[in-house]
Amino acid sequence: MKTRAVILAGGEGARLSVLTAKRTKPAVPFAGKYRIIDFALSNCVNSGIFDVMILAQYRPQSLIEHIGSGAPWDLNRDITGGVKILTPYKARNDSDWYAGTADAVQQNFTFIKQGSPDLVLVLSGDHIYTMDYEPMITFHIDNQADLTMGVINVPLDEASRFGILSMDKKNRVTSFVEKPAQPPSTLANMGVYLFNRELLDKILWEDHQNENSSHDFGKDIIPRLIQSKARVFAYPYTGYWMDVGTVQSYWQAHLDLLAPAPALKLYDRRWVVYTRTEERPPVHLSGKADIFASMICNGSIIEAGAHVESSVLSPGVIVKAGAVVRESIILTDSVIESGAVVERAVIDKRVRVEQNARVGWGVREPDIRIAMVGKNSIIPAGYVVEPEGVVGTDVIASDYPETIVRAGQFIQTRRQPNEI
Repeated sequence: MKTRAVILAGGEGARLSVLTAKRTKPAVPFAGKYRIIDFALSNCVNSGIFDVMILAQYRPQSLIEHIGSGAPWDLNRDITGGVKILTPYKARNDSDWYAGTADAVQQNFTFIKQGSPDLVLVLSGDHIYTMDYEPMITFHIDNQADLTMGVINVPLDEASRFGILSMDKKNRVTSFVEKPAQPPSTLANMGVYLFNRELLDKILWEDHQNENSSHDFGKDIIPRLIQSKARVFAYPYTGYWMDVGTVQSYWQAHLDLLAPAPALKLYDRRWVVYTRTEERPPVHLSGKADIFASMICNGSIIEAGAHVESSVLSPGVIVKAGAVVRESIILTDSVIESGAVVERAVIDKRVRVEQNARVGWGVREPDIRIAMVGKNSIIPAGYVVEPEGVVGTDVIASDYPETIVRAGQFIQTRRQPNEI
């Protein structure tokens, strides 16, 4: 059977704060060298699926540049398969910005059904996991399913964040509720859907004509299929999976990588996570520095006397003598100057934290609160960004009303876009 993958990559990702101010959520950097969408793409090619469509919408420029022709994933195929990026367009009929996940697929279904794939694998482009879809496809065919959903057990105190389902002894889904206040189980929807193409075409068109629908897979499509007694099955997944849709989960996923035996197998050569990378020289340690339980990417420079602990440093990051970085994610080409302290923070690309400045604190506290600094911003010498303080993109010294950015405060540039 022919399978076509459709990756939903249009989300704004507002809960990721300044990380998505200039890029869509699936294009947010992860683990130093990757983008979040690399995981869904790599899962496809590692599963033998080389026919992929990506549905983009919000600020797609970084995503389009990253995907390019698809060569890093062996998806630069023009005749059969390959990768295609589709964006919203105006037409004579009712096309417009996507109203929901199901609407995004429905608006592009003319392209999705070209070549008559038997199965359509709908994926979210903003989840971190390594999953072989081939056994799921076999499970779907063996059960003569209309829809097979990837599902995973989550902690009960987190279950209200997800779509929660129940199933019988044969894994047939008997009930589904989206983000319930009182979860009836801990079996959560992963956002991995395998549909028979003809059924998907039919149910999406019916949903499109329903004015009362929010046009969402979790809120509308799945409950309607279950109510109509369609053959909806659950495929359990037991590996690492994280929805990195919040600052807290994004930070936690990085810390998970630094565990002594991380659940996410980035170093398994049998399941490579592919990405587009630029050549950088090796890491340079200019003298004796203290580095513990961290990931340091090529092009980084760690000066003598610096301290880096439980952190992820992306390519080109410079940590100068006497600077301290703890439990933080520092993105590409940022500089932490002498005497500066960065703790429990997420710092975007090309940020400069100047001498004796402080961004975040609280590594000994059980209550995790993250400080954030947006792309191209400067934290002036001696300034302080408290936990849960946020500095936006392109912020310079004259934009700060005082020397402290307090918890819950958001500092943004006062300059016009053409001045940046």
